[in-house]
Amino acid sequence: MERSREIVGFVGTHRPRFSDETAALLRRRIMAASLIVSIVLSAAFVGNLFIGNVPLVAVRACVLLVFISTYFVSRSNISLSTFQLRATELVNFGALAFHLLMMMYVRIEAFAGDGDAVSAVAAQHQFLCACSVAILTYGIFVPNTWKRAAWLLIPAACSPYLVLFSLRWKSEDADLALAASDLTNPVPLPLVAAVVAVFGTHIINSVRREAFRARQLGQYHLKQPLALGGMGVVYEAEHRMLKRPCAIKLIKPENEADAKAIEQFEREVRSTAKLSHWNTVEIFDYGHTDDGTFYYVMELLPGLSLEALVERHGPMPSARAVHLLRQTCCALREAHAIGLIHRDIKPANIFAARRGGIADVAKLLDFGLVRQTVDDSQRDDSGSSTTGFSGSPAFMAPEQSIDYDKTDGRSDIYALGAVGYYMVTGRPPFTGKNAFETLRAHHIRAVIPPSQHCSSVPADVEQVLLRCLQKDANDRFPNAESLEAALASCDCASEWTDRMAAAWWAEHEPDALYHPSSSRTKLGGTEAISVPTIQVQGIRESE
Repeated sequence: MERSREIVGFVGTHRPRFSDETAALLRRRIMAASLIVSIVLSAAFVGNLFIGNVPLVAVRACVLLVFISTYFVSRSNISLSTFQLRATELVNFGALAFHLLMMMYVRIEAFAGDGDAVSAVAAQHQFLCACSVAILTYGIFVPNTWKRAAWLLIPAACSPYLVLFSLRWKSEDADLALAASDLTNPVPLPLVAAVVAVFGTHIINSVRREAFRARQLGQYHLKQPLALGGMGVVYEAEHRMLKRPCAIKLIKPENEADAKAIEQFEREVRSTAKLSHWNTVEIFDYGHTDDGTFYYVMELLPGLSLEALVERHGPMPSARAVHLLRQTCCALREAHAIGLIHRDIKPANIFAARRGGIADVAKLLDFGLVRQTVDDSQRDDSGSSTTGFSGSPAFMAPEQSIDYDKTDGRSDIYALGAVGYYMVTGRPPFTGKNAFETLRAHHIRAVIPPSQHCSSVPADVEQVLLRCLQKDANDRFPNAESLEAALASCDCASEWTDRMAAAWWAEHEPDALYHPSSSRTKLGGTEAISVPTIQVQGIRESE
């Protein structure tokens, strides 16, 4: 009895928030900043000890203690709220600012008192630069909104000038010493640094938000990409509550021309979601994000596509090919029974996966070019049929390129026969210099029997494949059920067992069978493949 399948909706529970991610990032940044500043302040403190000049010993020791304590607290298991983290951030950078301003005041006052105007001016420039570096570091290093950054950094940029004004107002010597620098330092570096830091904060925060939104699709967390191609991107993902691994395919429209791609994408998921057979890829969920990205969630398949298997290991034994083809027939039988014609069956769209502890479970993918024979969904607004075709030329039935809208299940039979031919010989039945030459070969050239390419192909398997590849649809198997029966009657049909499949994978592809992300040949039509899917509008038979 076939399993029932329902679309899994989003679970109404706590969803990850951007503020939560910001808090976690803030803690890591505070820890890193505390360590770096502690090292720098310690080195400066020890250096002053060696030269015998240690101004503000108590203040510098306290500031250093603040940073060292913050480092060990932030790297511990102590739980800190966002409010506590923000308070820690302000205390640390406030202590650093206080340290720099006090040092600037004391240094300039001492040099001015000794009548050393050159050293006083140099100290002024040195500490203004130090304040600018601190402001830039805060703005770029600490996660913030631009408004909060502006409220903190603009006053911080003004504070060195307030200290200098206070010093010059209090000390006539300092005023005279620094008077010479008034015309040589017209650019307020700390204020420039503050403006740059606020702008940088805005850019970084915007990028973080975009990245966060890209990773959150309902209750699904995106991981590394598995495939990239014409119909979108496929990511390995995980359901946050169920901890179920899955794959998410998504496409975001960039312009009006992408609207048709979105329609095709939605048709793919709606069509596949109607199917419940074990040998069809399972759909868990689908929907739209706020920015218009359409996505759907499917089972994550450990294994390899038939294309990848042949490319990596050459033609496969006929028994194994029959084993996989029979399963694909079962998936097609269900699809054809409800009026769905795949129209893009090729080695890249059939996956040899490990499911339920069983290896070499065939999975039929990518119903993106499916045609529903039970309705008129493929007709344009005028009610007339479309005049183009889509598919993979190396595996496309002859009638699909000239009468695209009238194809039926026998076109899929032809394509599956071409896939079987590829599996046992390592090459498609027809090739050409370009797509149109390949299509023409399907129309006029006779098929070279697979045994002429690979002598080990049994005669009964060869006859089944050649019947699938008949140019007249009436001469092929009438449906997937009769093709499966013909394959089952081949002498080698029972020779490939589950134990043999498990042993083959363990010896040749152990990583691919247990770790889906180890291979990028995922999920059919989204990976760059040697036999492309093409879409042509207005082609005529004479072309």
